[in-house]
Amino acid sequence: MNAPIPQNLVARAQRQAEVVAALSDVLPASCLLWQREDVAPYECDGLAAYRQQPLVVALPETEAQVAAVLRVCHHLKVPVVARGAGTGLSGGALPHVDGVLLALSRFNHIKSIDKLARTATVECGVRNLAISEAAAPHGLYYAPDPSSQIACTIGGNVAENSGGVHCLKYGLTVHNVLQVRGYTVEGEPITVGNLAGDSAGPDLLAVVIGSEGMLMVVTEVTVKLIPKPVLARCIMASFDDLRKAGDAVARLIADGIIPAGLEMMDKPMTAAVESFVHAGYDLNAEAILLCESDGTPEEVEEEISRMLAVLQGCGATALTISRDEAERLRFWSGRKNAFPASGRISPDYYCMDGTIPRKRVADMLLAIQDMEREFSLRCVNVFHAGDGNLHPLILFDANQTGELERAEAFGAKILEACVEMGGSITGEHGVGLEKINSMCVQFSPEELEQFLAMRRAFDPAEHLNPGKNIPSHARCAEYGKLHVRGGRLAFPELPRF
Repeated sequence: MNAPIPQNLVARAQRQAEVVAALSDVLPASCLLWQREDVAPYECDGLAAYRQQPLVVALPETEAQVAAVLRVCHHLKVPVVARGAGTGLSGGALPHVDGVLLALSRFNHIKSIDKLARTATVECGVRNLAISEAAAPHGLYYAPDPSSQIACTIGGNVAENSGGVHCLKYGLTVHNVLQVRGYTVEGEPITVGNLAGDSAGPDLLAVVIGSEGMLMVVTEVTVKLIPKPVLARCIMASFDDLRKAGDAVARLIADGIIPAGLEMMDKPMTAAVESFVHAGYDLNAEAILLCESDGTPEEVEEEISRMLAVLQGCGATALTISRDEAERLRFWSGRKNAFPASGRISPDYYCMDGTIPRKRVADMLLAIQDMEREFSLRCVNVFHAGDGNLHPLILFDANQTGELERAEAFGAKILEACVEMGGSITGEHGVGLEKINSMCVQFSPEELEQFLAMRRAFDPAEHLNPGKNIPSHARCAEYGKLHVRGGRLAFPELPRF
């Protein structure tokens, strides 16, 4: 005799059938997925520790279809989570179990390149690197270059306010976008920003960029393009002491030098990437800095000379200057491959993202070493050192009981240390689900209420990407209790791998 089907599963199946029927009126069959095996590839983003399947995956091909899907979901009071390439690392694109996942990967067309205005207008699903590839014949490129740029989409970059190794000089996504177009939760068209680069009234463009899909669904983005530098050269500097390397970062900026890129790797990370890409890194160094200069040959020569003087004065044990473009790219290949290199030395890793004042870089690295002993887990570190954005990668094995939970607790403590040092719980990966508890550490209840008020101005019922980014007062109260007891609020309602 078969066991009865639980009532909650019956109700979910009925709801799913209702949503599928309604969306079938506005989307062709090829644009709808709802069978378990079909929606499984969408059950998580780059934070694979948390997974759950949506009711339905919608794959619109036109803006009219996007608007229609949003109108249907608004009418049925169904949550909507927008998704690009799924490369995000904070759970921001984790589906809602009772909602529609709006997959925008088919919006992958570059609509125009204006070489005179130095702009590109692209659909939200265009890959970051594809913009620079399209602009290259005009001697232009798009500056923000996250390590996932070969795969991540511009819509996702807008959602997370992504950066990259060259963000110190050229800025984050928010500094390089002029205008976004898309739709409200009700399916109404909305344009934020303009092509002139300035507009009257509040700066809503800066509000939307980094809002993690909670305010609108972005379908088109106009970005700034800049001329490709005539020349770029990179210094690889070795240090036998973390404090010296951290001091060198602060001194470079204090001396008025703004490198095109200023990255730092500690000794364990250097070993991991060197065995992977053979970039020529010094395996005896406690830390390595990559300092890049770009511009005209005269500008680069003068800036390289100034950077060498600072690095030598801060105790660099070895200095190597790239001799040609191939060597420069080889130096950067290690930094760009830090994440996959970490995957080669550990069954799993948990990538954190926080920001500290650049003068506290060494303090943070030393604190992380203490945490390694506390949680009995290894951690390899890579920094956007110039702006204090750190990416510790905590190594663990999810098949070992308790290691994922220890990794999460380790990560939460790193974020608390960021706040204590005067920094932030995120630099470019966003809050999503991963850091929602840590928002309670950084912001007061009054500040969080202001964030909610802004969200509700766009989406009163909070149907766009619900449950992410902004914690409830109840969650913060519970997290505070657990924090006092030395515990940690987890997410037991979400299935883990």
